Amino acid sequence: MGAERHDLRDLGWDDGWQTAFAEHASAGRVPGRVCLEQRGSWRVLGAGGERPASLAGRVRHAAVGRPDLPVVGDWAALTVTADDEGARIEAVLPRRSAFVRRLAGGTAEAQVLAANLDVVFLVSGLDGDYNPRRIERAVTLAWESGARPVVVLNKADLCPEVEARIAEVAGLAPGVPVHATRGLTGDGLGIFAAELQPGVAGALLGSSGVGKSTIINRLLGRDALATATVREHDSRGRHTTTHRQLFVLPSGGLLIDTPGLREFGLWGEGSGLGATFADIDALAPECRYRDCRHADEPGCAVRQAVTDGRLDAERLASYHKLAKELAFLHRQVDQRAALEEKRRWKSIHKLAKKFKPRE
Repeated sequence: MGAERHDLRDLGWDDGWQTAFAEHASAGRVPGRVCLEQRGSWRVLGAGGERPASLAGRVRHAAVGRPDLPVVGDWAALTVTADDEGARIEAVLPRRSAFVRRLAGGTAEAQVLAANLDVVFLVSGLDGDYNPRRIERAVTLAWESGARPVVVLNKADLCPEVEARIAEVAGLAPGVPVHATRGLTGDGLGIFAAELQPGVAGALLGSSGVGKSTIINRLLGRDALATATVREHDSRGRHTTTHRQLFVLPSGGLLIDTPGLREFGLWGEGSGLGATFADIDALAPECRYRDCRHADEPGCAVRQAVTDGRLDAERLASYHKLAKELAFLHRQVDQRAALEEKRRWKSIHKLAKKFKPRE
């Protein structure tokens, strides 16, 4: 067990969590926050320090899919082992927020990357990694998560047009703070202390090689994570981080490091799309038709704004692409749910026939 003990409030515990935990407290369990998830094993932080944790069988069996299993950032109800060295996760408290993406590979499944976040730092390198459309997509997922997005443009020393890049991203993400940093030297990293007050939880998300592990090491003041150089031809790095892990920063905030993401597949109801494209949503009420798709309908105020030069054509094209992707996802999810319901009833009918009493 880790020697360092923590005040639960420093880990983000508050009166709301205390209320949600009441039934577990009466059963003699203690709260803990998942700080590491790796290949079906977990570690948790609590008042007694850091412990390895296993998952109670009933929790595993009750999980409909991977999204129901504990992830880094979750608050859990724990039974501490007799030797005080380990714990068993008896339940996971309902999440307040979760960063969820579509599982890579095309299947209509969700992958929860981190839970109960207050802020999501979307890290992009100002080298060959820079991709405005990918940032737009990541911001959409961040708004959908329920956390506040912040865009971090790292490796500012490699870009001669930093201010232009900041302005470009600010136009893609209305209302989202955009900061330029240099993880290797620590320049600009003061934004993390400003955003992550004691007990406030954030996560670093981005492609491999954008400098997430370097930023974590700088903020911790030690080399807690391995780092690697990126390939020169495409500025991509190797996956030096292979699991998700929560760190308590010296400033008191909480920061989760995650493996590099190749894809930001959309997931959710679509509220994130409206928030990211707030400029398009603001024009929509002026359209002639209430259900205007801003495609080829007459009297479309959004397309008129493109014609007038008030809205960039690429931005509208990106909106259409993401909206179509989200609509396709919803159809896939509905079809999958219908198939699962059909299989469930087929199984029930088989059991009913098997145990039908003889006349």
